[in-house]
Amino acid sequence: MAIIRIHTGSDGKSHFEEIVPKLEPRGDKSESAELIPGSGIVIRRFEPTRSNPWHHAPGRYAVFTLSGAVDIEIGDGTVRRLGTGDILIAEDVTGQGHVTREVGPQARVSVFVPLG
Repeated sequence: MAIIRIHTGSDGKSHFEEIVPKLEPRGDKSESAELIPGSGIVIRRFEPTRSNPWHHAPGRYAVFTLSGAVDIEIGDGTVRRLGTGDILIAEDVTGQGHVTREVGPQARVSVFVPLG
């Protein structure tokens, strides 16, 4: 996966810059890094064996799955699988929350974009 920035240089021309996020371990079989400093946009990598019991969304986010897959369970027992190219709008910031279980064999990589 490449993250490429295009910007205007001091010469007035467009330039490419490859961005390599510094993923930091979170202690829960995942890593994260802020993609653009100060933006709140976060890239996360989840180990394929990770599961997260009942929890709330950390805020209102659009979650874009770039690779891998995750099963998400809600309060009535319904499970939906999200994979590459799927987008989740996470807004359950109160109440029971949801459960996530990564689906191997590869890690899931997602980008979390905060919603106003």
